[in-house]
Amino acid sequence: MSFYSGILLGIVVGVLLIVALARAASVRAKCRSDLAMTIAAFARMTAQDSRKVIPKEFYPSWVVFTQQQKLHWLNHQLQKIWPYVDAAASELIRSNVEPILEQFRPVILSSLTFSKLTLGTVSPNFTGIDVLEDEADTGGITLELEMQWDGNPNIVLDIKTKLGVSLPVQVKDIAFTGLFRLMFKPLVDEFPCFGAVCYSLRKKKNLDFKLRIIGGDISSIPGVSVAIEETIRDAIEGSIMWPVRQIVPIIAGDYSDLEAKPVGTLELKLVQAKELTNKDIIGKSDPYAVLFIRPLKERTKTSKTINNQLNPIWNEHFDFIVEDVSTQHLTIRVFDDEGVQASELIGCAQFALKDLEPGKVKDVWLKLVKDLDIQRDNKNRGQVHLELLYYPFGTDKNLYTNPFDPDYTLTSVEKALQTAPYGSEDSDSGKPSSPQKRDVIVRGVLSVTVIGAEELPSVDFMGKADPYVVLVMKKSETKVKTRVVHDTLNPVWNQTFDFLVEDALHDLLILEVWDHDTFGKDKLGRFLMTLTRVILEGEIQDSFPLEATKSGRIFVHLKWAAQPIFRDT
Repeated sequence: MSFYSGILLGIVVGVLLIVALARAASVRAKCRSDLAMTIAAFARMTAQDSRKVIPKEFYPSWVVFTQQQKLHWLNHQLQKIWPYVDAAASELIRSNVEPILEQFRPVILSSLTFSKLTLGTVSPNFTGIDVLEDEADTGGITLELEMQWDGNPNIVLDIKTKLGVSLPVQVKDIAFTGLFRLMFKPLVDEFPCFGAVCYSLRKKKNLDFKLRIIGGDISSIPGVSVAIEETIRDAIEGSIMWPVRQIVPIIAGDYSDLEAKPVGTLELKLVQAKELTNKDIIGKSDPYAVLFIRPLKERTKTSKTINNQLNPIWNEHFDFIVEDVSTQHLTIRVFDDEGVQASELIGCAQFALKDLEPGKVKDVWLKLVKDLDIQRDNKNRGQVHLELLYYPFGTDKNLYTNPFDPDYTLTSVEKALQTAPYGSEDSDSGKPSSPQKRDVIVRGVLSVTVIGAEELPSVDFMGKADPYVVLVMKKSETKVKTRVVHDTLNPVWNQTFDFLVEDALHDLLILEVWDHDTFGKDKLGRFLMTLTRVILEGEIQDSFPLEATKSGRIFVHLKWAAQPIFRDT
């Protein structure tokens, strides 16, 4: 009996041990799972989450610091070492800036050098700091520092004019606000882990200074003050303004690949402007446009002046060198020409080059504003019409597709529009050949079918109109017109006209819709178009909104047959 009792007891104890071990394993597994979930939750925690969980008295000192406190610490340390920075930087600036001033020296001066140069006792103040993370650029670290400096430097320029007059000119009361970019690259496996430091002025928000002749009045010498101020601003723009950057080697090596180099060309057609603000009391403004990517004299383009016109048509071509398509902008400023007096700004606009797709034409209307930095401008100052085309260097242009048909490669006409690669040679002459866009004539026949129009504005007493269309090729001044369709605001013409175009790159097609009356005529609207799209696509059919009217669209079919011809140069 005791034998069977022992067996039963052993079975019960074994079952209990198995249950206990299984339960312990389950509890241990659950604890491990909870721990893993907790660790994962901590890994996902941000600094803000940590502040909600951990009491403030347990924060480490570096966590307690806010961005402003960190900047305060940085500015405090800079203020302590500023006397040493002043001594080191002054000589560096003198040796590097004097050749640049000589490069931009105006013709009325024979020499421009520093006689004194110290940065004063007031250190710059950093107001912001940011680390730029670019997944495509893994070879370095980029910082951007926002800086404000109301300095008291002692800067004296020794200036000699062409007349032999020597002038000591003091630069004083400097006020500067801008964004500096520091790049530490390339990253290397040798201390301090980067090969060079590149610095550049990413954005110049404000730069003011005063010029004073020591012991005299600089305004008493006409033109000198303006010339010196322009020289200083051009020197800054040409030497340190992004995308130009200065390179300081830390570890010996070749860092020429870090220098700013041209990466492409921007082809621009300044087509027209509309509804410009009138700046003249008598008559209308005489507008002209100034365009640039970098505001250097040699890189700034100026259009012709259109007299007494608030809706000017320029139809001019310009090209610009692009050095950083991701950050650079095209800037356009429209002025009213005042003759001998200073021109008056009508408005300005900017376009980011990063919004362009290489090899594709972009047609844009830019709204003019008073100030590019202050966008709170609700006044209508007009709009500017541009066509933009960006081509990067070092890329096979045959890879680009037609802007309006992705499956259609470049035609022979499009290839003729492009500049040949630098260093290429003509097979017959053996001489370098680079036919520019302005040296190409695209001659051919433009067939225009005026299909119809819809929702034209009513001008008759009966709420109807008798519309017809006048077609004008602007450059050749060829003019034709359709028949008159009576008593309708939705006319159908279906008439075709052929134009022999001698230079399609520089011509415009203007469609004007008129109302025919026995004793006069009323303009119902117009549409102006370049021939770029029809040259690239060959044939298009589309509708276009009429300008200078409250409503209306016109339907046209365009067909182009072209043959490029090169001018003898």
